[in-house]
Amino acid sequence: MEWQNLSLAVICVRLPALILRGTILGQPLVYKILGSHLVEGEIAAGEQIGIRIDQTLTQDATGTTAFLLYESMGAATVKTDLSVSYIDHNMAGFGPENHNDHLYLQTIAARSGVYHSRAGNGICHQVHLERFGKPGATLLGSDSHTPTGGGIGMLAIGAGGMDVAVAMAGGPFYLKCPKVLGVKLTGELNDWVAAKDVILKLLSILTTKGNVGWVVEYFGDGAERLSVPQRATITNMGAELGVTTSIFASDEQTRQFLAAQRRQQDYQQLTADSDADYDRVIEIDLPGLEPMAACPSSPDNVKTVRDIAGMGAGQVVVGSCTNSSFADLMMVAGVLKGRRINNMIEFAIAPGSREVLNMLAENRALADMISAGARILESGCGPCIGQGFSPADDVVTLRTFNRNFAGRTGTKGDRAFLVSPETAVASALTGRITDPRDVPELFGLQYPKVEMPGECYVDDSMIEQPLSEEEAAKVEILRGPTIVVPESPSPLPQGLTGRVLLKCGDKITTDHIMPAGTFLKLRSNVPEYAKVVFNCFSEEGRPTFAERALALKERAIGGIIVAGESYGQGSSREHAALCPMYLGVRVVIAKSIERIHKANLINFCIVPIEFADPTDYDRIEPGDELQIDGLLDAVRSSKTVKVAKADGSLEFVGKLELSERERDILLSAGLLNRTRRTAFK
Repeated sequence: MEWQNLSLAVICVRLPALILRGTILGQPLVYKILGSHLVEGEIAAGEQIGIRIDQTLTQDATGTTAFLLYESMGAATVKTDLSVSYIDHNMAGFGPENHNDHLYLQTIAARSGVYHSRAGNGICHQVHLERFGKPGATLLGSDSHTPTGGGIGMLAIGAGGMDVAVAMAGGPFYLKCPKVLGVKLTGELNDWVAAKDVILKLLSILTTKGNVGWVVEYFGDGAERLSVPQRATITNMGAELGVTTSIFASDEQTRQFLAAQRRQQDYQQLTADSDADYDRVIEIDLPGLEPMAACPSSPDNVKTVRDIAGMGAGQVVVGSCTNSSFADLMMVAGVLKGRRINNMIEFAIAPGSREVLNMLAENRALADMISAGARILESGCGPCIGQGFSPADDVVTLRTFNRNFAGRTGTKGDRAFLVSPETAVASALTGRITDPRDVPELFGLQYPKVEMPGECYVDDSMIEQPLSEEEAAKVEILRGPTIVVPESPSPLPQGLTGRVLLKCGDKITTDHIMPAGTFLKLRSNVPEYAKVVFNCFSEEGRPTFAERALALKERAIGGIIVAGESYGQGSSREHAALCPMYLGVRVVIAKSIERIHKANLINFCIVPIEFADPTDYDRIEPGDELQIDGLLDAVRSSKTVKVAKADGSLEFVGKLELSERERDILLSAGLLNRTRRTAFK
């Protein structure tokens, strides 16, 4: 059924039957929430389903495009229970671009009935957890770390901006019903061992690839002992596994957290059935864990801190949406109180929200950190996306972040390690990578246990409330000259003659495709931002990827990208599909493609093909001319498509693993064109 053609009354009448049909005994929590939001399909692993979205979030690095697409759809006031636009990524104004975007986002939010969290109010995931998240609700965010909301029992999923725009307009979100991995946590964490070490341990087991189509659900007596900030650290960094989302039960820990936020009314108890049937179970004994680190340059390159201890470090940063909660920073302040960081360490702290920063200032913990030599950064993403605080050449940087992809810090050839706040602050004091369990012996300091506050410093004055429809209609939307409406994809040809513009290896991230850092301010101007697609593979004196792609586009030759496993890891930024589409890329052929990026490719009419025989990857070279006869017919109805070299030296089969809806999106020249055709009639 098409959501656009259903009245609200019809949806309300049919929904209970759909929920009942999806009900089974021994349900995991994730299936309960999916079932209560089901509008299309059945709750069975691998089946295509559509779910109602209660809340959405966007941020400024993805939000401008999401709202430009939202406007292009012809949508007016949002139809969700709540939508929030956050400014947290690009806050430093080197040139007019970022502030132009902020003004556009502020005014389009006011026009569209959306909450607006201003620059300086904090990182979207932490603020949303504190001020808006609800157990049992669905949240769709144009940021891959949206699953942070799973820390309070939300079904929180990252997606591309186009999918979020459709959700804001009242449409369902479509996905394959996931398999559920149950992670049983037992016991209690030892002193100096953190929630970060739990997710790093899981990454060492599952790695960052091969987990598409799964959800991680945590349970057990160990899970019950973890506070909401600890749970949020784990669900946040679960994005690096490549799973759809991660979730904890909503229980007494959740109630206490929401009560401290003065949001008791949002609490409800939600747990899996006692006999929940998981597709796989992994057990992690919390007392057996030790401090861990993700070594350069992947979150799954995990070693124990003890194994790498003694390595010299030059920079330490505590912050990001993963580890900048009140509890995290109070622990850091407790270790630093009365001490000085090592003279050779550049040390910075970025509180996750204005709420946390105010609380640290009020109880003088902020003064303790400043006195120890810490630099206090804005409450925002900052260094995590290469927006400042880049390390020096050949310097080890320890970060409490979630990603350490090569060059993500803004320094080419960087040596970034992902660690817990405990490991970070211990290393800041010694000037070398230090197991935090050595702190008592080194400094005569016992672990500073932090009690969660019974009441937080709540001040929502930097969150602008939605206006009435009458007031909203009077708002002038401010569009600076650096904001350019993205062009729509062109229809797929019946047959494609294309050239391999690039052959890349495994685990290519969206950072490889679309660099962040100083280039991120170009995100609202696709023609400009597209100039740096695959900039990391550029060679001096040779045409760039963009130059070669545009030259082919002018000759009506389609661009093709060939890749290994887990293509499109990392950020949800749809520019990694939108900009290649602008350059004329029509097909990606890979061994496997990550969930969010695959959806973005389809939304912008780039055909995702996977090798039926992975060894065929080795038989293709950059510059090869490939022919895909009958591409349109294959997209319409086939599970496979034949691809051949133009010189006749190779023919192989590619898989088209597409739902009927995804096929229709490709045949409609992308989701925007399809939505224009079917919505708001």
